[in-house]
Amino acid sequence: MKALQYRTIGAAPEVVTVPDPEPGPGQVLLKVTAAGVCHSDIAVMSWPAESFPYELPLTLGHEGVGTVAALGAGVTGLSEGDPVAVYGPWGCGTCAKCAQGKENYCLRADALGIRPPGLGSPGAIAEYLLVDDPRHLVPLDGLDPVAAVPLTDAGLTPYHAIKRSLPKLVPGSTAVVIGSGGLGHVAIQLLRALTPARVVALDISADKLRLAREVGAHEAVLSDANADDAVRALTGGLGAEAVFDFVGAEPTVRTAGAVAAMEADVTIVGIGGAALPVGFGTLPFEVSVTAPYWGSRGELIEVLGLARSGAVSVHTETYTLDEAPLAYERLHAGKIDGRAVILPNG
Repeated sequence: MKALQYRTIGAAPEVVTVPDPEPGPGQVLLKVTAAGVCHSDIAVMSWPAESFPYELPLTLGHEGVGTVAALGAGVTGLSEGDPVAVYGPWGCGTCAKCAQGKENYCLRADALGIRPPGLGSPGAIAEYLLVDDPRHLVPLDGLDPVAAVPLTDAGLTPYHAIKRSLPKLVPGSTAVVIGSGGLGHVAIQLLRALTPARVVALDISADKLRLAREVGAHEAVLSDANADDAVRALTGGLGAEAVFDFVGAEPTVRTAGAVAAMEADVTIVGIGGAALPVGFGTLPFEVSVTAPYWGSRGELIEVLGLARSGAVSVHTETYTLDEAPLAYERLHAGKIDGRAVILPNG
């Protein structure tokens, strides 16, 4: 089969031919109908050799949707041809966190060497994907594969982040979304669907700010040296009750802290590597700062339910498998409007 692999540290990913996978006991083989392209992959491919945590070559793609192609021995509850979405942050299935569906916070994954597809295990940007356990598959139930695949990360991750702050996003409150790209434009829709809060979007790109307005942001503010004052002015000097930073770089993290209100939640979702100091006098009183990771299996089911209701959708651009390296080039250059989706069998 064809697959997109990161093969050499510092090199661009390549489309190569690899052996077709076969499901072992308890495993499920999917024929991939759609696979997502994510900034996390670019971050992975920027790590130096001395700190690279995965074995190469690595088939990329941690967002996957497909149809069941074959079932390993002992698998029940699925049939060949079933359309399913892949829950990406695989865990052991037996620890206390996994028992709650929070496999994204599995207590034993590192010790057992369990890796998500595309982030240590062979990923979804290939004609076929081997899934380790049927519990990591969620029925599409009528959702279009291209529309559904970004929701497995670009939908699930902001949904998980926003759910934590729902008690603070009451009428009259403000939520700030920093970075209106792949995850941010979904977060804006989720905030509009789930809360009565006023949504203020920040970005450095005019195109991304336009997209933010299109998907429901009440205000769109250029993320420059004046952004802090602009958000403070919009909130009568009080700041925002919840701030979601989907970039995580030094300037955006600094802005996140600067626009937070008393008792606000600041959630750093982006993996830009910056930190926000926490201590008495460094932020308004009782500000909570967190850095979440992905979301639970139950939350993925909820996100797909929101998509079926029409409450959330992802702007997508589609590419063939042979065009996948181009998709990563465009993503790296900031030229993707929303989310890039690869069609490995299209």
